[in-house]
Amino acid sequence: MAEGRLTTHVLDTAAGRPAAGLRIELWAVRSNGSRDLVREATTNGDGRVDGPLLSGAALLVGSYELVFHAGDYLRAAGHALADPAFLDIVPIRFGIADASAHYHVPLLISPYGYSTYRGS
Repeated sequence: MAEGRLTTHVLDTAAGRPAAGLRIELWAVRSNGSRDLVREATTNGDGRVDGPLLSGAALLVGSYELVFHAGDYLRAAGHALADPAFLDIVPIRFGIADASAHYHVPLLISPYGYSTYRGS
């Protein structure tokens, strides 16, 4: 059986480069809507987290939320932001249906928009 894993990659589309130094929180979302913090990480120079956010036995079927601290990153990267910023915290809630699969959740970010998808 393949070992499942959860990964992410963040690109700054306004600057055309990886989003290095962006803080990320991973939350497990319970059926009653409460959340448990699973992990915090910061992207490296390639806009990735060193290693999977979750893998193997730690990756369970269920709902999760990645919280990207985009506003802090965008300010630090030199983007001129209004006060308050249009985008600050970017939450992405998603489901893991197969704990043996690879779930890749990339984020493309700019001061005024973002997109995501299930990558490979």
